[in-house]
Amino acid sequence: MKRIIAILMALALLAALVGCSAGNSTKESTAPAATATAQADDAKASAPEKTSGSRSIVVYFSRTGEQYGVGVIDKGNTAIVADMIVEQTGADSFEILPKTDSYPTTYKELTDVAKEEQNQNARPAIKDTVPNFDQYDTVYLGYPIWWGDLPMICYTFLESYDFSSKTIVPFCTHAGSGNAGTQSKIQAAAKNAQVKEVLTIAGTDTQKDPDSVKTTVTDWLNGMK
Repeated sequence: MKRIIAILMALALLAALVGCSAGNSTKESTAPAATATAQADDAKASAPEKTSGSRSIVVYFSRTGEQYGVGVIDKGNTAIVADMIVEQTGADSFEILPKTDSYPTTYKELTDVAKEEQNQNARPAIKDTVPNFDQYDTVYLGYPIWWGDLPMICYTFLESYDFSSKTIVPFCTHAGSGNAGTQSKIQAAAKNAQVKEVLTIAGTDTQKDPDSVKTTVTDWLNGMK
């Protein structure tokens, strides 16, 4: 009898140990799952909302071919500065291209055409339009100085959009004339915009000393922060 009782007690003790082990196993298997769920919820809560796109855009007009002081170039002076601004700001980019590009590729002939357009107060047609222009708060506007003024096609651009509540940040390349008073001319064409001072870059520097130009652009952008 004692032997039977001892066996029964041993079986009862074994059953209790097995049950305890099973209970611990269940708790250990569910704990990681609960932690993973909590971590996923935390990650979801802290994830930033996606934006609809850039709030600034670099719009520029630039020419290749033969240019003053640099010979024949494959990338326009103003385009080089525009790309630097895009790189450093993350802004969108739009190049002003003529709908019918009949501009000469030789310097003397190009200046003759530019002067004729200016005398006629021409408004050359632009090939494309800026998609979703209303979404932009800041417009970096780049252009070469032609006969002491913006190229006439840039006036086409300025007169084609509503600049109310927008900031225009002009930059230009030149052959010695500086900005030629173009800040006030841009303001007159886009009356409802806030127009910043013009960044002026010598066209020869963009081709011959781009590192120096990039430093100038960086300092200029930092100065506006």
